[in-house]
Parts: sequence; C-alpha cells; structure tokens
Amino acid sequence: MGAALFSFAHGSGDAAALAHELHIPCHEISVHRFPDGESRVSVPGSAATSFVYCPLDRPNEKLVELMFAADALRRGGTKRLVLVAPYLCYMRQDKAFHDGEAVSQQAMSRYLSSLFDRVVTVDTHLHRVSRIEEVFPSIEAENLTAAGAIAGFAKERGIGPQALVAGPDEESIQWARRVGEKLGAEAIAGRKTRHGDRNVEIDFPDCDVAGRTILLLDDIVSSGGTVATAIARLKEAGAGDIHLAITHALFGEEIEQRLREAGAASIWSTNAVPHPTNAISLAPVLAGALRGELKS
Repeated sequence: MGAALFSFAHGSGDAAALAHELHIPCHEISVHRFPDGESRVSVPGSAATSFVYCPLDRPNEKLVELMFAADALRRGGTKRLVLVAPYLCYMRQDKAFHDGEAVSQQAMSRYLSSLFDRVVTVDTHLHRVSRIEEVFPSIEAENLTAAGAIAGFAKERGIGPQALVAGPDEESIQWARRVGEKLGAEAIAGRKTRHGDRNVEIDFPDCDVAGRTILLLDDIVSSGGTVATAIARLKEAGAGDIHLAITHALFGEEIEQRLREAGAASIWSTNAVPHPTNAISLAPVLAGALRGELKS
C-alpha cells in the first residue's frame, strides 16, 4: 500500500507541494457538513503509512474532523499514521493558572496521542516544557524549526551579514540567533516590559541600528502589539528597512495594516498557517523530517 499524504481543503495547496517533495500521492479528505453542524468525513483510499497534513490554526472544528479522518484511515488499513501539523494548537498553556482551569497542552497531547503514531510540527511555542518529546511522551514527536527556510529566503532578497537580526523580546532570541548564524549576521533581542494587556514597552540593547537593514523575527504573531512596538522602537533609533519574518501568522488585515504603519517594509510568513503574507515554503523542511518514513 506504500505511503500517501492526505489533507483537508484548507491546506490542499501546501499539502500538494509537500507530497511533490516526497514523491508520493496526495489526496483530499472530503468533509460534508450537515445543517445541524455535524460533519461527515471520508478519505479516498488509504495507505500503509498515511501522512495527514493539517495546520491547526482556528482548531476547534478541525480537531473533530481530524479525529474522523484518522478513524477512516485506520479502517482503510493504515498501519502508521503521522500528523503533519506545521502549527500545533493549544501548546501555550502548560499549567493551570487559576483553580478550575484546564491545562490545554496536556489535554491536547492525550487527544492527539490517541489518534496518531507521530506528530511533526514547526516552531511550537513552549514555555516551562522545553522539548516537544515531553509534551508527547507516549508517541514520537518532532518540533522542527523554520530558521533555515527564513534565512534562505532572506539571503535571496539580499539580506546578509551587514543586516541586524532582531527578536522583539527575550523569548525570541532563540530564533534570532539561529537565523543570525545562518546569515553571518549580528543577532539581538528586545527586553519587554508589560504594563497591561495592550500596553507594552520594549527596549533594545545598545547597538548601532542607524541606517541598518533589520530582519525582525517572531514565531507567532496574533494581536501584533509586541511586534508593532518593536518596529516603532527600531524606527525611532534610526533603523533602515525593517523586514518582518514570522513562522505562524495568526493575525487579520487590521493587524497587518498596523504593522505596516508602524514601519514594516515587508511582512513575510511561512506557510505553517495559510495567510495572505505567506512567502516562505516549509515543504523542504517538512519533507526532510518525513523521508525516513518512506524507507521503512
């Protein structure tokens, strides 16, 4: 039965690109929604090793249909089932901050582990848990990075050692350093002070930014407040063109406009989440992690 890749309509284009990299067939999972909101899910055949491609942004409805797709593939004869979720939802809350709260990371781990043999994702935002293997102790899991893809894309646009690679806050320094190393460029990160849900202050370390091209990186941009503040701060310091590169773009048109008004000359996101700013394909990164499945 070999191997095949399956995807829903919302990720079909990116799934086809990944299947092309792997030289395996790609099939679309069919979803019919009844008037009462329930879904009927069916798959066109199966394979001994089945990859299911599903970015889990806006996840709640997707998670139910993912469960049904996994069931259909297992019934069709799939022996090994691999979830390819470039964006993995519900990973940020890894503890209960108040009595009565669910710990979404642990609950999602149990759910996905009951369906799949392996989970492959990209730049998952982890806090107190440092490794994706700790999130999924009972199945195989791999947290890839988009740093190489972002650095390669930046190089193609003339961004090199003279540029400054910056992260907006302390957590983002890991991505800034990875990309900076690949570009041979200096990497820094801002220091964020939060004064409220929508009021943040960012200070960058003393360094000469005047006239320099800035590659500003973040793994997830949703409300955009931190990144917009960072862009404005760099502009105040005299920075030249600021190019924003994001792994997971979770924001809408209004936030995109806000980022451009703050001073972003370009906004580039990976296709981990389908978005109008998608410019960087993760198909080679994902294929590199999945090829070993085809040899077994």
